Parts: sequence; structure tokens; C-alpha cells
Amino acid sequence: MVVAIKQLNLDGQQGSHEFVTEVIMLSLFDHSNLVKLFGYCTDGDQRLLVYEYMPMGSLEHHLFDPERKTLSWNIRMKIAVGAARGVEYLQCRAYPPVIYRDLKSANILLDHDFNPKLSDFGLAKLGPIGDKTHVSTRVMGTYGYCAPEYAMSGKLTLKSDIYSFGVVLLELITGHKALDLSRKSGHQNLVAWFRPYFNERRKYSKMVDPRLQGNYPLRSLHHAIAITAMCLQEDANRRPLIRDIVIALEYIASKSNCDFNTCQQQEPETDIN
Repeated sequence: MVVAIKQLNLDGQQGSHEFVTEVIMLSLFDHSNLVKLFGYCTDGDQRLLVYEYMPMGSLEHHLFDPERKTLSWNIRMKIAVGAARGVEYLQCRAYPPVIYRDLKSANILLDHDFNPKLSDFGLAKLGPIGDKTHVSTRVMGTYGYCAPEYAMSGKLTLKSDIYSFGVVLLELITGHKALDLSRKSGHQNLVAWFRPYFNERRKYSKMVDPRLQGNYPLRSLHHAIAITAMCLQEDANRRPLIRDIVIALEYIASKSNCDFNTCQQQEPETDIN
């Protein structure tokens, strides 16, 4: 069997904590859109995790490595659906619900058919239950993907992951990184750059990854941007539930597989509020 082995850097207590969290979380999880943990090894200072091997690497590499073949629109929507299903499992089927806390394109791995699996659960946190609305924790994760309310207050909710998912959707649509310091001022933070476009449909085509060369159904693009905009609401309470996001993305993916001319005919709008 071919496997992937991850060697953890245990500098400081955080590394050891993340190792234990990863082992516990992935030992409990079982879903087709979450990477499988086959085993682990501890010996002295060594900490190894043994995962299923994901031959196509990470979504990050496919989106941002110019040497990689451009992902088609259909593949991008397939990846979005699978990643959303993984988050839905964590939020709706795990108990207590789990907040992933590090949802980003680098942590979405792809098998040989471009089916996505969420990986790296070292920062995962058990979510609020009962009357609690949030859990308080030290701000962790990756800059550019963190929800604004979490970054400012340390208050973590299920809707924090929805914001991060919106950033990944925006990366899939635009082909740009969440944070790219090599770009000019005003274009470095992806969400800030494209937020003004969300309310101007005539500018939607300007948001799309130019490497797609116009090969996408226009209506599917409109729906995808609408979902992305809802996920990126600054008011966390206005962000949609993950189960509604899954339904909406499944609808988009099904329409993306039809003929482009047919896809651009008038279709009923998808309401995920």
C-alpha cells in the first residue's frame, strides 16, 4: 500500500497538542471527503502520522502553480461540492460539532479523480453545544482565511468555517491566492479586492480565472458568486448554513455538466438563505 507520512515539528507544546488532536479527531471521523488516518507512531521525540496517499496533491498547487494544467470549471465545482460535504459532516453529523479552524486550499487534497478530502486537523476544535453560541480560543489558522470576528475577538463559531469556505470558493473562481503580497496594493487580500464586485453582475466575468478562457456556464458562475458572497458576509449570523451551501453547490455542479448554451437559459434561482 502506498501511504503518505507526515512528520510533525514538535517545537513547543503546540506541536504535541496538534499531534494528539489530529490522532483523536481522525480516529473518530469516517467520511469520504475527509482524509483517512491509517496509523501513527511515537518514539522519543518522533511523531509520525500515516495517511492515505492523495496522488493529485493539494488544491493550492493546482490553482496557483503555473506548471500545473488548468482545472476546468466542472472540476472546480466538483471540488467545491466535496469540500462542502466534508465541512457538513463535521458540523452536522459529528457531536459535539467540530470547527475545522484551518480550512484553506492547501488543506484540501485530491485523489486521482479530483475528489477532495479535507486534511490536517491539528487546529480543529469542538464547537459550542446547548445554549452556547461560541467557544473562546487563541486565534489560530491562516491569515486571509480567518473570519473577521474570530480574528478580532477569538470567539469561534461554526460560521467561522463558513467564512473560510467562502475564501476557498473565491480562490476557485478567481484563480488568485487568499493573500498574495507580491501583488500591488489593494489586490493583496483577495476578499477585499473582489468584495466590490459582488453586487455588480456585469463585472462577474472580470472575476473569473483568465486561464479558463471563458469556458464556464454563465448562470453557474452567477450562482457560485452569489454563494461566495453570502459565505463572506461580515455579519456571521447572515452567513448560510453548511447544509444549504451543499444543496446549492450540488445544483450548480449538476448544471455545470450540461451543455453551456443550455446552462445559460433562464433557470430558477437557488435560495440558500
